[in-house]
Amino acid sequence: MKKENKAVIIWLFSGCLLIFLMVIVGGITRLTNSGLSMTDWHLGKDTFPPLTEAKWQEAFEHYKQFPEYQKINQFKDGGFSISDYKQIYFWEWFHRFIARILGIVFIIPFVWFLIKKKLDKPTIKKSIILLGMGALQGFFGWFMVKSGLINDPDVSHFRLALHLTFAFITFAYTLWVALDLIYPVKRNVEKSLRNIARYALFFLLIQIIYGGFVAGLNAGLIHNHWPLMSDGQFIHDSVFLEQDNLLLSFTEGKSGVQFIHRTLAYVVVGIMLYLYFKSRKFNLDFNQKKGIQTLVFLVFVQFALGVFTLLYGVPLWLGLIHQINAFFLLSAMTYSLHRLSK
Repeated sequence: MKKENKAVIIWLFSGCLLIFLMVIVGGITRLTNSGLSMTDWHLGKDTFPPLTEAKWQEAFEHYKQFPEYQKINQFKDGGFSISDYKQIYFWEWFHRFIARILGIVFIIPFVWFLIKKKLDKPTIKKSIILLGMGALQGFFGWFMVKSGLINDPDVSHFRLALHLTFAFITFAYTLWVALDLIYPVKRNVEKSLRNIARYALFFLLIQIIYGGFVAGLNAGLIHNHWPLMSDGQFIHDSVFLEQDNLLLSFTEGKSGVQFIHRTLAYVVVGIMLYLYFKSRKFNLDFNQKKGIQTLVFLVFVQFALGVFTLLYGVPLWLGLIHQINAFFLLSAMTYSLHRLSK
């Protein structure tokens, strides 16, 4: 690592940390059903929550015009007060607030680094890509929320998975750019290991997409058994009955989506174990070995967390830990692929 790159690396890692925090708060927002509490989006106007009771009442009255209140919350036992509204508002506001901070943390240092000529041309290009990814992620967030403000008081699970997965990808690419600066020296690449790691990353991202599907459809609240689904079946009968065809069942049906997510977990574990045992035949350096060992450890932790999250019916704390470890797993996957590629 070149000394002059230290500040840039810290900047990129700060972005990784904020993306991590933003997605975790996004998970809390989803699990507490808070995501539809803010019914519009303004770049500056909503930076802070309402500061007076009159403003809170105005926001609450506006919220009452939308399906979540009209079809769900107003019928809750004990009613739904402005105090209840403030609680769900907080998590959605905090999620957006971190996104705004992330934008500031990225843009201002980026401009400063440009002025001071701290960035080489490849890093400038990568940083511009990151800037575009951040803007696109903000659009995906509102695109997701908007789907729950029309008729059905729940966001599209396709849009939720898009928003979630793109956040993971943005995180991984930010980490990759930082690793390019930490390890600037190129060397010979073991192509066979690199290719296995690429497949592992691909299947991990598919699994993350299906994690978004499960979250969006609340599919973790059914078939709370392992290793088999309900009634002792490997693939439950409901998978074939809930939609008109298997494609729809595996993308829109609760049982079908859960079946893919729980089955794909074995594939992800298997390919990462294959990478580990294959890597033992090569003379790898310390960083490569530790990266792959950490990857295997975290994939087993993630598998176990997934099983317990399912068995206990997705309690908030366990769902969050499962999502947090997914970030750690993706970090280890990104690091291992980088060390096997450059």
